[in-house]
Amino acid sequence: MAYKITENCVACGTCIDECPMGAISAGDIYKIDPNACVDCGTCAGVCPQGAIEQE
Repeated sequence: MAYKITENCVACGTCIDECPMGAISAGDIYKIDPNACVDCGTCAGVCPQGAIEQE
């Protein structure tokens, strides 16, 4: 199961540098490519807003 970024995202950029698969893309609200996500949870662990959750 992939992770997703919720509307609580403030686009701080913390998660994008931590993703070992490069599955996160920048934008007004960041997005995780579910096909590239390997469900490691690293992004969720570093998000200061708690805006990343498992689908």
